[in-house]
Amino acid sequence: MTAQSPLLTLDNLTVSLGNARPVAGISFSVAAGETFALLGESGCGKSMTALSILRLLPDVASIESGRVSLAGQELQTLPEAEMRRQRGREVAMIFQEPGACLNPVLTIGQQIGESLALHRKLKGAVAKAAAVELLQAVGIPDPERRWSDYPFQLSGGMKQRAMIAMALAGEPKLLIADEPTTALDVTIQAQVLDLLARLQRERGMAMVLISHDLGVVARMADRVGVMYAGQLVEVASRDRFFDAPAHPYAQMLFAALPEAQRRVGRLATIPGRVPPLDALFVGCRFADRCPKVMDVCRRQAPPWKTAGEGQQMRCHLDTPAQLHRTEIIVETAQEDASPAAHLPLLQVTDLQVHFPIRRGLLQRTLGHVKAVDGVSLSLAPGRTLAVVGESGCGKTTTAKALLHLIKPSAGQVQFRGTELTGLSAKALRQARAGMQMVFQDPYASLNPRMRVKDIIAEGMDALKLPGDRIRQIGELLQQVGLAPDMTERYPHEFSGGQRQRIAIARALAVSPQLLVCDEPTSALDVSVQAQILNLLKDLQAQRRLAYLFITHNIAVVDYLAHEVAVMYLGRIVEQGTADEILRDPRHPYTAALIAAVPSLVGEKSAGGAVIAGDMPSPANPPQGCHFHPRCPKADDTCRRRYPEAKSLSETRVVHCHWA
Repeated sequence: MTAQSPLLTLDNLTVSLGNARPVAGISFSVAAGETFALLGESGCGKSMTALSILRLLPDVASIESGRVSLAGQELQTLPEAEMRRQRGREVAMIFQEPGACLNPVLTIGQQIGESLALHRKLKGAVAKAAAVELLQAVGIPDPERRWSDYPFQLSGGMKQRAMIAMALAGEPKLLIADEPTTALDVTIQAQVLDLLARLQRERGMAMVLISHDLGVVARMADRVGVMYAGQLVEVASRDRFFDAPAHPYAQMLFAALPEAQRRVGRLATIPGRVPPLDALFVGCRFADRCPKVMDVCRRQAPPWKTAGEGQQMRCHLDTPAQLHRTEIIVETAQEDASPAAHLPLLQVTDLQVHFPIRRGLLQRTLGHVKAVDGVSLSLAPGRTLAVVGESGCGKTTTAKALLHLIKPSAGQVQFRGTELTGLSAKALRQARAGMQMVFQDPYASLNPRMRVKDIIAEGMDALKLPGDRIRQIGELLQQVGLAPDMTERYPHEFSGGQRQRIAIARALAVSPQLLVCDEPTSALDVSVQAQILNLLKDLQAQRRLAYLFITHNIAVVDYLAHEVAVMYLGRIVEQGTADEILRDPRHPYTAALIAAVPSLVGEKSAGGAVIAGDMPSPANPPQGCHFHPRCPKADDTCRRRYPEAKSLSETRVVHCHWA
């Protein structure tokens, strides 16, 4: 606890939602200028705790007991009219999905103006000037013009910054940030986190940060509260928590993190899932998933214990049982990481995908969006090639063009020695059996009206593959870690991780040799992510599958990939082995991507140089090197001429004048 009086205090807060208790006896405090992070898996009650502070609970939910105090004011006893004045002026919230929270029919300026009028009584030209100043403060370029833009005209990072500007319009004392960077690229995430840290320092705000990303918590938090099944199970200072997590649940979260030193092994996973919050809890809520469970854990709720200086845990274990983070051991297995000796499974040469820009009554072509502009890749059986880069750089378009889900404009795509470009529809359908795609959002890619058995059988039936469908589907489900008796269920009856396993089973049903994985773990908790990454490694070893893995998660790349291709504005700017690219980046863009990744060690808010600005439009790429407007090393040569490919080793190529 801090020495100064807390600004926010939650005392034994319990929230009821029918028979469920999503928040069950939560107590913590936050001082002015301090960041308190709530960490845990989805379904632990983090967001419900935040909504309780603002009294924005669903109609069927209510605060059953406890109190919420802000600057000495009891919030739960205020009339609703007074609570509306508190929201925005005293406490504000940044929500997880800005696209869903911004009004699509109002300009950004109008939406910020609503807060300015309500909380600061500003209108007209004065309100516009204040809104432009806020947009400038949050780092939005050309704020005068963006003031009149609608949300759809902004990138994801700018939408999030616009939401921060709206939250700050009332000059709140407390800011609640609910997963503010989950859907953002690592570079935009770094910009947003640096922005929040700077604004907090300048304004002396308190912050409650909700996240399941340990890297974000390490970068931002002063203190950490680990939440599980509606309760806090550990509270510690940032340094103490990341040096020596005490509770078994916290230790298992760390063990589930993908890291380079675990590349030849398996990630530790947490069995089962967070229990339903309408369950009748008797003992420890984590007992059914805990590897250190004892008889007393199932009979008696654990007490709070001191585990170190400024560190407490809710556990029956004695404090000597805690582990230093670097002592957390996971099961290891050897892997053959040597390159394949035979011909590549996939060979891509000068691939282009250009979309025409048509305008006017006659729809004349006025230009092209160069989404993919001369990409060359090679992938051998049993290997993983990761394609990394910011959103909009062309990663997903490249993947779809390889599978001919989008028709390439130019270039060659050879799969198993056969040129796919120019094949008939029937021949292409047969070739696609060897290449399958696992999409980012399994809920959107699975038909909600089809049972699991029909989803998995669809590809086999389309290709008229022989065999006993019931037996085949049961074996596939077992292979991806699901029970064969789940075949009659619908997608909505599964968790996010289970749905992603179903999507992988569907892809495997036609016995492919290549899986294209498009951000398959981006929306998953670290524990579920570990399960999916272990599964992908197992399948690669068993079936000698090749993976084209699209992601912006550098930690996942470090754990899973053999080779890495870095993409920027439709082109590959650097390519080589994972160790070459991640340990010794030679292109400034690659170096900036890696530097932007939050570190679990070192000082709070320690991050590398953040790339300025946003990626240019692929409809009008800069002359010369495409990265030069954002590059700290750019000179006249970079502005005039696109760099030629430089081979730095047998496996490494970089496009940079100064490599």
